[in-house]
Amino acid sequence: MAKGYLQRKASWEILLKVSSGIYSDHALEKVVKYYNFNSLDIAFITELSFGCIRYRNLLDLWIDHISRISHQKQPPKLRWLLHIGLYQLLKMDKIPFSAAISSTVEVAKRTELKGLAGTVNAILRNTIRNIKKENFPKISSNEMERLSYLESLPLWLVNEIVNWLGIEEAKNVVKAFNKKPSIDLRINSLKTDLNKFLKELNDCNINAEPINQLNDGVALNSNPRSIKSLPGYKDGMWVVQDRSSQWIAPLLNPMKGEKILDACSAPGSKTTHLAALANDDAEILAVDRSEKRLKILQSNLERLNIKSVKTFKADATSLIDLRPNLISYFDKILIDAPCSGIGTFARNPDMRWSLSKDKIDQLIILQEKLLESIFPLLKRNGILVYSTCTICPEENNLLIKKFLSKNKELKLESERQILPRFDSPGDGFYAAKISYK
Repeated sequence: MAKGYLQRKASWEILLKVSSGIYSDHALEKVVKYYNFNSLDIAFITELSFGCIRYRNLLDLWIDHISRISHQKQPPKLRWLLHIGLYQLLKMDKIPFSAAISSTVEVAKRTELKGLAGTVNAILRNTIRNIKKENFPKISSNEMERLSYLESLPLWLVNEIVNWLGIEEAKNVVKAFNKKPSIDLRINSLKTDLNKFLKELNDCNINAEPINQLNDGVALNSNPRSIKSLPGYKDGMWVVQDRSSQWIAPLLNPMKGEKILDACSAPGSKTTHLAALANDDAEILAVDRSEKRLKILQSNLERLNIKSVKTFKADATSLIDLRPNLISYFDKILIDAPCSGIGTFARNPDMRWSLSKDKIDQLIILQEKLLESIFPLLKRNGILVYSTCTICPEENNLLIKKFLSKNKELKLESERQILPRFDSPGDGFYAAKISYK
């Protein structure tokens, strides 16, 4: 079988899984394991499938422009296959139109869509004719609706982001959601140092550089064929961690001998960072309610050879009931709270389609409960850091303001909101550092 056909078929299967509710990264993992793809094939499949997920609104707009049947009335399997073809024609300029069409039509011919192969061929060929004639879909002059279509976000979310940031800042942020995310590493300072690791990468002809203002951050300037094939992976020399995430743990300034709680810890990038900063000589309790995610954390601890962390499966909001002996026990606490994840849309393209205002409201309730439930575990003169990977004020600064108004003995030492930006790498993150006097 032609490799081009198999790549498109796998990409289509990923879209089918995502449309059924599976996260995009899990869908990718599930699909590719059934094929004998090399790393370059997987990179192509990732770009194609994730691109289709990101640009769903735009691709649907083109279906409505070209086809007699609107995208809402298309059989779902046909709609997602049309997305595979359209994305190649509209966004992947290195692929010849003929190759994009023939390989996509071949997927239809060899699957249950074989009776619609002619439809797929006709719609994609008609798209090319419209592109060449510059006959593009008509889009509303309303700026929010234009952003919704061109940057492919639900309209309600575009409206929210504009309300939070203003129209000009919002344009930059929503464009950032569709860029290729950076690959950032954090060295394990217990095993290596920045200059030594960068030299190892350079010796292997891997283009990398230090990240400004981060002591242990490394930016990969070219995609590795396999991340686990990089020098030092098996020896625990580094972890994958976005640069914006890397500034959270240092806010706690973990020290030797301190008792530290990571209340929502798995899969553990910040937990292991805390341990490294304390030279693996603190008492760290890593709590998470997901057994599966805790196993990933435990695996990371073993690979990095970190000994100072103990894991505990529990809902952090119930920790005070499960372990009342922990009241006023911890010198420092990190609450990396479950959130809407809006700051990570570039990395998690499907999240924009599953998110809703109701879900955000439910998350805010949980975040408030976490803060109120975990705060009593902090010692006097202790430090609590609350962090999220969202840009929603109700989950961030407004929530912290409300929490502090109820707990006058607490003081906001600092807070910072990082926005995802089209012109610079990194996810969106928020953190507030709070002291207990």
